[in-house]
Amino acid sequence: MSGTTLHSERPLSAGLIFSLAAGAGLSVASIYYAQPILPLLGQSLSLSVDGMGLIPTLTQMGYALGILFLIPLGDRYDRRAIILFKCIILALTLAGCSFTGSLHGLLATSLLIGMTATIAQDIVPAAAILAPAGRQGKIVGTVMTGLLLGILLSRTVSGLVATWLGWRAMYQLAALSILLIGIVLWRVLPRFATHSELSYPGLLRSMVTLWRRYPGLRMAAVAQGLLSIGFSAFWSILALMLLENYHLGSAVAGGFGLAGAAGALAAPLSGSLSDKIGPERVTVMGAALVTVSFASMFFLPLLSVHAQLCLIALAAIGFDLGLQSTLIAHQTLVYSLEPQARGRLNALLFTVVFIGMAAGSVLSSKAWLIGGWPGVLVLASAAGLLSLAIRWWAIRRHCASLTPSVAEE
Repeated sequence: MSGTTLHSERPLSAGLIFSLAAGAGLSVASIYYAQPILPLLGQSLSLSVDGMGLIPTLTQMGYALGILFLIPLGDRYDRRAIILFKCIILALTLAGCSFTGSLHGLLATSLLIGMTATIAQDIVPAAAILAPAGRQGKIVGTVMTGLLLGILLSRTVSGLVATWLGWRAMYQLAALSILLIGIVLWRVLPRFATHSELSYPGLLRSMVTLWRRYPGLRMAAVAQGLLSIGFSAFWSILALMLLENYHLGSAVAGGFGLAGAAGALAAPLSGSLSDKIGPERVTVMGAALVTVSFASMFFLPLLSVHAQLCLIALAAIGFDLGLQSTLIAHQTLVYSLEPQARGRLNALLFTVVFIGMAAGSVLSSKAWLIGGWPGVLVLASAAGLLSLAIRWWAIRRHCASLTPSVAEE
């Protein structure tokens, strides 16, 4: 059956936009619920620090695999059906996770949670397709805001719920939220027309071609992936550090997500800044802000306890603002490479981003065991510095390519 477009039948309502934003936020939140409650999981299941570190690692790896192997299906099949199917599987997996009693069961469900939480990456292009001409930027921006809030506020919600009701209740409530939003989206979304006749293997092969064809894509993906290492390292270890150094629980660790949300919500302003000075320069500025924010926490021992906690919160605002600003600028650069392949370009970019997230989770556990919190900061700062170097080299190369040679003059 051929797909229909929503705006041809009725206006794109505020309720539908809200449903899309909520769906993106709730689905992506599923991969972050574990981070602030890792100490509770460890105590409940008698896990080592390495075992706890594997939980966010497998979740992030699952998300990367889901983006790479599942997102291209949206070009071949009805997105409405894909969204519903993923919602059902994600809800069942979250519920199953709440009943697990072993590390192996927790790791298996974490991988599946990551893979099916890629609903968010199906919803964003769906919003772009449904948006009427002249309103795409605003509507997609609204949905991305929902996704961003899901990433950051998930830690706050998880920390509070797990503290009061236990970590199993958190996963059960998450399963219920996904089931409900899946039903809502099934009811309000229309069928979607398919836009590619390529077979599934053909879609995957075309992604390999795109990766090889565009060095700008590779550079953007690696630079953003490095920033993701620092981001994931901070949030994966924060709850353990607060418990050990300050005797603060998961609720407080989740509360720091509010600081990150404040920084990340300001990031969309970087879009207008990109229009004025160019997305290349925004990537340099964002990577620099991330690096400085992580490095500033090396001064924690010089401060009082209250001042230390304030600095951690300010650093969270800074690096979240820098990370999200750089991501938006990188997406602008990548989308301009080949507009008709934006979905696959986006999948490639985010695959590397979440590989970086997974690497940050596992490396942060090693850094914590070797050097404590300063070791984690070394990892995060070094990753930020490498990203900054890549973006600085890219902008210098871009400027050089625009400079006429003596022969041309």
